[in-house]
Amino acid sequence: MTNNRESNRLIHEKSFYLLQHANNPVDWFPWGQEAFEKAKA
Repeated sequence: MTNNRESNRLIHEKSFYLLQHANNPVDWFPWGQEAFEKAKA
C-alpha cells in the first residue's frame, strides 16, 4: 500500500513519536501558540 497523503504540521517536529504521525489524515498541531489560536477561533 502506498501512502500519498500530504504531511501535516508534525513533519517539522524533532520528536520521533510526533514524526510517526506526520502523514496521518488528521490536521494535527504540535503543542504551541498556533494550536491555542486555532482553538480560540
